[in-house]
Amino acid sequence: MSENTPHSRDRTQRFLFEEADIRGEIAQIDSSYREILAIHQYAPGVSRLLGEFMAAAVLLATTLKFEGKLVLQVRSEGQIPLLMVECDSQLRLRAIARGAQEATSDRFDQLLTGGQLAITIDPVKGQRYQGIALLSDDSLASSLDAYFKQSEQLGTRFWLACDGESAAGMILQQLPAQIVADSNDRNSQWQHVTTIASTLKDEELLNLSAPELAHRLYHEDPLRLFDTQPLRFQCNCSRERTFNALKSLPVSEVSELLEELGSITMDCEFCNQQYRYVEQDLRDILEPDGPSTLH
Repeated sequence: MSENTPHSRDRTQRFLFEEADIRGEIAQIDSSYREILAIHQYAPGVSRLLGEFMAAAVLLATTLKFEGKLVLQVRSEGQIPLLMVECDSQLRLRAIARGAQEATSDRFDQLLTGGQLAITIDPVKGQRYQGIALLSDDSLASSLDAYFKQSEQLGTRFWLACDGESAAGMILQQLPAQIVADSNDRNSQWQHVTTIASTLKDEELLNLSAPELAHRLYHEDPLRLFDTQPLRFQCNCSRERTFNALKSLPVSEVSELLEELGSITMDCEFCNQQYRYVEQDLRDILEPDGPSTLH
């Protein structure tokens, strides 16, 4: 778990336009991002792209109205075969890029060639939902913009940035009509706020605080800023989860592994935590009718 310092900016902050049905959220990830990078040795292009995915996952998780998690996952034919980020409703974050050891590019289209993006919403209670979209050749932000344009009636736009040291993102999203009912007026307001946001530079998104950023963009628009919400890196792996994974294997396979190796070690790809099991630990699997012996 990340122990964020007082100077860390691992947090999100929401803002509302007082005279329009539009909300915004700014996410900034510093120490949690670096903590995740410290676990794996990624090439610079992979590290920056992973940071953008982390910022996007946090922004999307802030829209959840229930307890659960959101998963962004891409499978591609490019230099990163699999990239996955999880963020839950408490803004606990973990991420991994798998099979990217040989990646050398910093171009989105080469790292994720022919990529398919899956956005999965997995509530603790209720049904799991997944949306699928093809990635554009341009960027993750433009891919998400296109996905929401096709799947949602309300406008949604993303701005994402990462410099290898920190990651940040901003989302703007239309809300159902409450303040402004006229569709032409709503469209005009949406055009206004997104046009201004398009002037945003990566260094501003990465270096300015959320209040400074909101003021820099919308000092002429009445805004309401909400309290910041902390986020952190935290893996949800556990000895119980890895034991259950072993339990799903055929008993003969577990027995053969144990006989060959003397013990079985399960590694978490996200945090490198290792869980080691000896024969006594595995009696529940090898002898299903015996008493529980998991330690």
